[in-house]
Amino acid sequence: MSQNIEQSSPKPRIESLSDMIFGLALSIGALSLISKPPGSPAEIRSDILGFALSFIILISVWLRYTSIMSVLPMETAATKFLNTVLLFLVSIEPYFFYLINLGPNPTQYQLANIEYASVLFALDIAGLMAIMGFFTHILTVEEKKLVSQDLIRKYRLLRNSFFLTAALFLISILPQFWTWSIKGTPFRFYFWLVPIGIFWIRRFLEKETQEID
Repeated sequence: MSQNIEQSSPKPRIESLSDMIFGLALSIGALSLISKPPGSPAEIRSDILGFALSFIILISVWLRYTSIMSVLPMETAATKFLNTVLLFLVSIEPYFFYLINLGPNPTQYQLANIEYASVLFALDIAGLMAIMGFFTHILTVEEKKLVSQDLIRKYRLLRNSFFLTAALFLISILPQFWTWSIKGTPFRFYFWLVPIGIFWIRRFLEKETQEID
């Protein structure tokens, strides 16, 4: 009995640490808005929309992360390593978000930094989604019997949406997504709205699947 307790005790500590890191990332992202007061109503709207995108991505990952980790055993070195990488990507995300929102009328030097930061941001979120997809894939392996048979279809759909989202963020780092623009704003930032749509579509399909079943 004591051996089982000793083996299972690290997981609650990891989950507590994960909740703290996600909470800090969300808080730091909000504080980054305070550090650069806007100069016009348009800047306020732009800052809020930018933060909303970052917030929705992180909160979506956190909600799915908590549900997945409740049934995913942390028994292999690979799983522990990827979990550590995921938490690092979450903790560094507010920094990239801050660099992307440097303010109005940036200089050419600042524009170069924003472009580079936007690539790193896309890679960061792509990494998050890919790791979440891998964790979800583990739950779909029928031989492991981690979830009930009737939930495997749901998790496969979720896994595919994570991998698709990761692929879209990777695609967005192509130079064309920065050179193309809409009203002076690089198309890359608009393209990042696509993954939000994917999550909503996935949730709709998930509900439809449950109703059919």
